[in-house]
Amino acid sequence: MLAIKNNVMASAAARHLGNSYDALANSVQRLSSGLRINTAKDDAAGLAVRELMRADIAVIRQGSRNAQDAISMLQTFEGALAAIDGALIRMKELAEQAATGSYSTTQRNIMNAEFQEMASEINRIATKTEFNSVLMLDNSATNSIHFQQGSSIDVSGIDVQTAALGLSGVTISGTDGTNAQAALISINTAINIKDSARASFGYKMNRIDSTSQVLNIQAENLMAAESRISDVDVAIEMATMTRNQVLAQAGVSMLAQANAMPQMALTLLRA
Repeated sequence: MLAIKNNVMASAAARHLGNSYDALANSVQRLSSGLRINTAKDDAAGLAVRELMRADIAVIRQGSRNAQDAISMLQTFEGALAAIDGALIRMKELAEQAATGSYSTTQRNIMNAEFQEMASEINRIATKTEFNSVLMLDNSATNSIHFQQGSSIDVSGIDVQTAALGLSGVTISGTDGTNAQAALISINTAINIKDSARASFGYKMNRIDSTSQVLNIQAENLMAAESRISDVDVAIEMATMTRNQVLAQAGVSMLAQANAMPQMALTLLRA
């Protein structure tokens, strides 16, 4: 029906054109953001699943960072034990030297002075080595340190002061090598204690490193799953946007044509 009051064709064309522009805007948003789901209306269920995955990924990544921090911490204390190892070796060398009968009492006293300095250095290392104010090598470190990385790993502190190593009061001075020979036995015991402590840090670092690798793999897999849910397929979305562009252009043309229809009725009225 030819009418001038209500242009039904123009209204229909305008409605379809609006739909095409909305779809085109949606494609532009997806391609510019790289996400298929930008708001809850895009995919409510998918959005809920994606956010849960993102939370899990964030937790796993933090757990991996915690693991690296734990390794750095244990490396610090293991390095301190390496320094103590050097001091114990020097003390054993001095004790071996003082144990022989070719030295005088005065000379053994000189050797003992260095021996005691090495013992003091062991105590200094044990009480001053810290990581973020955490001590693990003195008697205040007997409680376990808790490392959280998804699961938890506890590492016990170890007392490596001379008293704990059995070196308190040990001397290599004297008129003969008796004290030095006894010191050799004590130093061997101390080295065994130190080696056990150093080894415990080593296998804890290996365990934490393995946990970190597993966490990184988990994060990668979750990211891949989250990508399949959330990320836009560029090829498909480009095809959709091209279709919507064509529809929008056609809608503009048809709206122009529909708006011209009432002019036909005016032609009849002028006649």
